Amino acid sequence: MIAGLHLAAPLAGFAAALAQAWRATSLAEVVSVGLGIAYLFQAVGRSRWCWVTGGISSAILVYLSFRQQLPMQALLNVYYVAVSVYGWWTWSAAQAHRPAVTLLPLRWHLAGCAAVVVASAVTAQWFGRGAEDAWPWLDSLTTWGSLFATWLTARAKLENWAYWLVIDGTLAFLFFEQRLYLWSFASLLTLVAVVLGQRAWMQARRDQAPAAVLRA
Repeated sequence: MIAGLHLAAPLAGFAAALAQAWRATSLAEVVSVGLGIAYLFQAVGRSRWCWVTGGISSAILVYLSFRQQLPMQALLNVYYVAVSVYGWWTWSAAQAHRPAVTLLPLRWHLAGCAAVVVASAVTAQWFGRGAEDAWPWLDSLTTWGSLFATWLTARAKLENWAYWLVIDGTLAFLFFEQRLYLWSFASLLTLVAVVLGQRAWMQARRDQAPAAVLRA
């Protein structure tokens, strides 16, 4: 009985926090999250329409990120809008609008990761000087890492899912700390889509003709 009372108080507090978080969620965030989730599952199926829903979702998140003092996330979503146009064009050029899944050479992964770390160090130092960025290092690393991972997705590189696993896990914490609770939950949900995407793209690569698999 006493143990039950000890558990009831934390559970009640958690429920109250969730209710408060939901009341604080704006319509813009709800729409952006819904479109973001739609983008993910469309990307798993390699549908070119993922770039339309993803582009609109990112345009909304530009505003939300600036409002919550995450300037690098805002700039990242400006890039997302631009790369959505590139992704639509690239995937539309593929046969049946489903691009062949390929691998990126190891040297490009090493170069990409090094560039992410260097760029993050510069922007974290810059934005960390004032109060305009609440989490300069995490904001920077997830931003530059997402730039690289999004390019991998647009190029239909299998390894993009591994990068998103780390990035979205970090973003779940970052958005939660900045009270973007719905986006925090969505980031956790995307981890499920990441696993599904990895499996689906691996199967697609096995099913492809040898010439398509070896294409850079």
